[in-house]
Amino acid sequence: MYKSPYLNKEYQKQEVNSATPLHLVIMAYDLAIKSCEHRDFQKATTTIGCLRDALDFDVPEVSMGLFSIYQYCLDNIRKGNYEAATSTLTELRDAWKQTELHLASRSSSKPASLSAQITA
Repeated sequence: MYKSPYLNKEYQKQEVNSATPLHLVIMAYDLAIKSCEHRDFQKATTTIGCLRDALDFDVPEVSMGLFSIYQYCLDNIRKGNYEAATSTLTELRDAWKQTELHLASRSSSKPASLSAQITA
């Protein structure tokens, strides 16, 4: 079962208030995955609906693909196939997490390379 790091309510509140937009997306996936694992229809569909409603359709190549995937997850949940939705959401969550880690490593390496250029 997926272990969410957001167990403590005060920690959750602090985490949400200080999170980047990308991390908020990851947190939404965490909630959707946890809800599917608990077979919580209301919470799972609401969370996936929020992810779907937040899509930016100014970038149709990405947003339409994600829209279709979210609809697939919602259809599976409505049919009681929480496992398929969980699997799909976990793959998406892992991809977003990798993106977050990649961006963090790029941003942490820029100041070092910039300071190296300055001292050179």
